Amino acid sequence: MKRGVSRRGQVWIETVIYTLIALALIATVFSFVKPKIQQMQDKAIIEQTIVMMENINEMIHSIDEGGQSNQRVLDLGISKGRLFINKDKNDTLVFEIDSADTFSEPGVDIPYGSIYIYTNKIGKNNKVYLTLNYNGIYNITFDDSDNEKIINKASTPYRLFLSNKGGSPKTNINFIFA
Repeated sequence: MKRGVSRRGQVWIETVIYTLIALALIATVFSFVKPKIQQMQDKAIIEQTIVMMENINEMIHSIDEGGQSNQRVLDLGISKGRLFINKDKNDTLVFEIDSADTFSEPGVDIPYGSIYIYTNKIGKNNKVYLTLNYNGIYNITFDDSDNEKIINKASTPYRLFLSNKGGSPKTNINFIFA
């Protein structure tokens, strides 16, 4: 009888050991896969943001062509990162995102249509900046003020009105929350 008991104990010990080995292997694989998944997610978010920035650029040009008092509504979803309107009071729109992906060559401004992409490598992570520069073309304001406005990530989309306030020699494009 004692032999049967010891074999059952041995089976349980082997089961526990095999389970621990399997969990260790899963954890090891996951530690390599998780950063790659994060990198792919960040790349997808940056690509979506580029499309969003292109849409904003088209909307601004459309408002300008429509003349003074022309306005449009913009639904703006930000799941990661933040948007600066009138960054450094320099008539620019800048989207900044912390990313595991090195989206472009670090330290170099790369033009992508009217958007400039800049990646700043900080240790293992990166800060990616997507910039629309309207300096000398438009006067970008938020709520009729030349101050900088930061729009952070949110679970629900922001609703903004963009309007042509006229002006000479530069057209004033004003952003305001709806």
